[in-house]
Amino acid sequence: MSLRDGPFQDLKVPLTWTAAVAVIVAMVIGLALLLGDHRGTLQGQAIGASRGALDTVLKPVANVVSAPVRWAGDGVNGVKQYFFAVSENRRLRAEVADLSQWRDRAVALRNDNARYQSLLGLKTDPPIPMVGARVIADSRGPFANTRLADAGIEAGVTVGNPVMTEHGLVGRVLGVAHGVSRILLLTDVASRTPVLDDRTNSRAILTGDATDDPRLDYLRGADPVRAGDRILTSGDGGLFPRGLPVGTVVQGIDGNWRVHLDSQDGPVDLVRILLFRDFSQLADQKALSATAVPPLPPAEAADVAARAKPQPVPPPAPTPAASSAKPDASTAKPSAKGKKPADSSAPKAASSAKPKKPALAAEKPAPRAAKRTPAPAKPAPAKPTPAPEKPVPMPDVSP
Repeated sequence: MSLRDGPFQDLKVPLTWTAAVAVIVAMVIGLALLLGDHRGTLQGQAIGASRGALDTVLKPVANVVSAPVRWAGDGVNGVKQYFFAVSENRRLRAEVADLSQWRDRAVALRNDNARYQSLLGLKTDPPIPMVGARVIADSRGPFANTRLADAGIEAGVTVGNPVMTEHGLVGRVLGVAHGVSRILLLTDVASRTPVLDDRTNSRAILTGDATDDPRLDYLRGADPVRAGDRILTSGDGGLFPRGLPVGTVVQGIDGNWRVHLDSQDGPVDLVRILLFRDFSQLADQKALSATAVPPLPPAEAADVAARAKPQPVPPPAPTPAASSAKPDASTAKPSAKGKKPADSSAPKAASSAKPKKPALAAEKPAPRAAKRTPAPAKPAPAKPTPAPEKPVPMPDVSP
């Protein structure tokens, strides 16, 4: 079947449109080849140069063509802003108010964070355990100046514990209960704090007198303090640990030396209570108790063991009077049997003679010899007992 007899026999292709389409396709292919990137060849360099020249020529043309479009857009935006300025102003005002609240909150949090860091960084040498607290009440009067903190017995706080801020010493705990403690400030008239000058190491008593700058009393020596000297706690009396910052020396209007307290440089609302009891807690008790005692040398150990053994109690030594009493009785009998007096007066003279005195002396200490004296730690060497004296026979004086 021929093409004329087919279904496309009435189809007529316009030659003008066909030619136009062919030209357009050729131009597109030519531009693609012209604008294609062919690096490394002379043809590519020529294409790049021609493309740069084309961009230079088209830039002002593009600006001129796009200017009306840009002007129209700016006009539409201006009209929109003019008609919607009131609503936009309201929206911006609400946003600024909301951001102001967040700004104030951020500033407060930043200040609190800085104070918390300062309080947590507060350290003592040697280290002392601390507990944080917040001041919840301020009790003021013409003379009294105390504060209440929200830490009590449950936190380990006791009466006398020092209280500090991030700047320096505030006072000490005056009373404590469950969940609350009363702080006596350094400016109270009942406050007495032993301090020292950091430059001269001279001691003084910081006395509160209901003013912002307490007074320095009991200064000793020539020129003990000067204006600008740093005042620290001395630790005398065991009330405070040594070295806590107190303030700076200033001279008052009355001519007395006073101390500008470091705690006045900031609010007294966040404090740290030092759980300080006495100086014994500053030592490492575990290390002291775990220290081994060095062993004794063998000679000293044997001596100590010998002294520890119980010593036998020696029998009581006979006294010289008791030992001399027995020979007297033995010698008295022969003398009585050996001689017979011619007269009855002779026995009386013999009975009243001096040889009977040793026998009487022997009878008196007999009860004392029966008592046992406690044995000494080391038995003393027994003294040799003296030999008893023989009684001298009396001459016969009978007529």
